[in-house]
Amino acid sequence: MFAWIKKEVKMPLFLDIHQDVPGLTTEAVAQAHAKDLEIQGKYNVRYRRYWYDTKNGKVFCLVEAPDKESAMIVHREAHGLVADEIFEVQEGIVDPTV
Repeated sequence: MFAWIKKEVKMPLFLDIHQDVPGLTTEAVAQAHAKDLEIQGKYNVRYRRYWYDTKNGKVFCLVEAPDKESAMIVHREAHGLVADEIFEVQEGIVDPTV
């Protein structure tokens, strides 16, 4: 009778910044990210990507989460490296020619 349409609910997107991370290496950031992935489902969070700068000790994480607090609690519980800043962001259009 009625056509049920399942509407996709978009989760807010956040970018967090970790400053002056001690002992930052490629291996260390990969291990921390893996720990986030292990528990993220518990909080309805999805860590999508990360970028890092070993020279300046910075890490940037892109995460879908219901709110900032949920994103932060995953970091806190997974490895204790809580971000110094977190911003809600919107994703732009990706250039398919790149």
